[in-house]
Amino acid sequence: MEKMKMSNNSWQTSLSQLLNQLSSKSGEPPRVAIVGIGNPLRNDDAAGMLVAREIQHREQAADASHLLVIQAGHAPENVTGELRSFAPELILLIDAADMRDVPGTICWVPIQSIEGMSASTHSLPLSMLARYLTLELNCMVALIGIQPKSNDFGETVSVEVSQAVHEIVDEICETCFVHRVVC
Repeated sequence: MEKMKMSNNSWQTSLSQLLNQLSSKSGEPPRVAIVGIGNPLRNDDAAGMLVAREIQHREQAADASHLLVIQAGHAPENVTGELRSFAPELILLIDAADMRDVPGTICWVPIQSIEGMSASTHSLPLSMLARYLTLELNCMVALIGIQPKSNDFGETVSVEVSQAVHEIVDEICETCFVHRVVC
């Protein structure tokens, strides 16, 4: 699997550039759907769900009409109706992804590169879901992957993945709410 890993903050740069690009097209903040994916009973596989949950608990998220945050669980294809109703310009999938990297590593994964990703905890491969969403909803789809330490059965998230979750939440909230760039 190819991933964008140029520097420690390349995923933040990729996210910011994409949001600015979408915002500049209309002059309005783009409609963004954040979809947290994962299984909370498989340790670090819960990472995407934890990101979504933390963002939902932020006060700013409740007031953002152009932001939809979904805890999609292990079957993100089940939320396509909600996504269709929201009509996002960007769907940001967040998921634990085995990228053969150091646990807690965060990477911007180009959608065309997720074909080779292992998604054994999902009922539908993310590559298929991304293609469907792009074609059906006429929107952009991006993936932020978090390298898990363990996907064994259990409910314990590693320190490395927990730190990555907080980093992603802080960056999304900073980009989306504080600077009012988008989201």
